Amino acid sequence: MQLDKAIKSRRSIRKYKSLSPNWKDILEAIDSARYAPMAGNVFTLNFMLVDDKEKIEKIAVLSSQQFISEAKYLVLFLTDPSRTINAFGEVDGDKFCKQQAGAAIQNFLLKIEESELSTCWIGLFNERKIKQLLKIPEKYNIEALFPIGVAGEIPKDRNLRELDNFLHFNTFSNRRMKEIKKPEGRYPEGFK
Repeated sequence: MQLDKAIKSRRSIRKYKSLSPNWKDILEAIDSARYAPMAGNVFTLNFMLVDDKEKIEKIAVLSSQQFISEAKYLVLFLTDPSRTINAFGEVDGDKFCKQQAGAAIQNFLLKIEESELSTCWIGLFNERKIKQLLKIPEKYNIEALFPIGVAGEIPKDRNLRELDNFLHFNTFSNRRMKEIKKPEGRYPEGFK
């Protein structure tokens, strides 16, 4: 699948078929997250793959997202912010940790799409109780959860606003790219 197609066709899916995805495809998607940019090359990510049905069902309750229980697998993105905080200080370290998690998650989502699997980015959950359930050490943050399955629904078309609504040039109030005018009568040095 071409990158442009993966970007434009990726959707959040909340209904899954009873088919079990190939776990090797999921591992490849997780591996793709390692290639995301990392601040100062300080890698803070860890991943957890859960296939225990009982645990997935408990996490669905702890997330108030019942559809998660339909998934055959659940992937957690974990970060250890102490590594970037040690390298860059409290404010920047925490910010960089979240930024690199987001970049890694995008790689993961695109690889899931390429593998013709489906997921939905879950960011609202009871982190403390999920950490207890999965025995995740306190120093780690759970950045996001991803139930993985084979799509059991056809996603709706997106109603995207035009890029012009979000794009600014040089200053926030400037919404148009201005044409650069060349000087009359002579070319800049090196051009003819």
